[in-house]
Amino acid sequence: MVADVKTLKPDYGINIKLRKLSGYAIKLLHQSDSHMGGAYNKYIYLHSMIPLKSIFGVKVFAFVATVLTLQACNHPKKIYESSCDDERTFKQISFKNLVDSFANYDNQYVQVEGKYEQEKDLSLLIDDSLVSKGNKKVILVDFSQDCPLFIKATRTGFFDYDANNGQLTPVNNKTITIRGKINCRNRGHLNAYKGTIEHISYVSL
Repeated sequence: MVADVKTLKPDYGINIKLRKLSGYAIKLLHQSDSHMGGAYNKYIYLHSMIPLKSIFGVKVFAFVATVLTLQACNHPKKIYESSCDDERTFKQISFKNLVDSFANYDNQYVQVEGKYEQEKDLSLLIDDSLVSKGNKKVILVDFSQDCPLFIKATRTGFFDYDANNGQLTPVNNKTITIRGKINCRNRGHLNAYKGTIEHISYVSL
C-alpha cells in the first residue's frame, strides 16, 4: 500500500516526488499542468522502485562533485607550453610505471605527473611514495633552449625570475604534469638516477 508521500527539494531547484513503499521509492517525473486557472503539479510514473538510500547518496555525491568543480574553476591550472614538439604524440603514463620500465621508453615522448624539485644544478621529478627506494626512482629533468616555455595568454616565461618572485621556476616542490623525451643514457653523476626526461615542451601545475 502506498503511503507517506514526500517531496524533496534538492539543490538546483529540482523537485522529486517520492512515494515510500516498504523502504523503497518510486521516482516520478514532474509535469506541469493547469487546473481551475492556476498551475498545479502532476507526476507521472518514470522508473521502477529504487532504494531511498540511493537517491540520497546521489544527491550528496552531486553536491560534493559540484563544490569540487567550482573550486577547480577558482584555481585554474597554469600551463607553460612550447611549440617545439607540436607534431609529436605523447604517451600518458604513471610515474611508477615509467620508472619500473624506463628502458622501454627510451627515445619516446611521454606525459607524466610527479613532484618537481629544484636542487643545485639539478632539476628532479619524484614520487613521494617512492623516495625511500633511492635515486633509482628519481628522474632528471632537462629543459632545452630549443623549447622555450610560455603561458600563451600572457607570454610569461617559465624561467621568468620577476614573475616567479625571484625563484628559478614557479614549480619547485609542486606536483606538475610534463611532456618530454626519455633518455635512458643520461643518469646524472655516477649514474645515480633512473634517467632523464628532456626536451620539455609542456608543464602544467
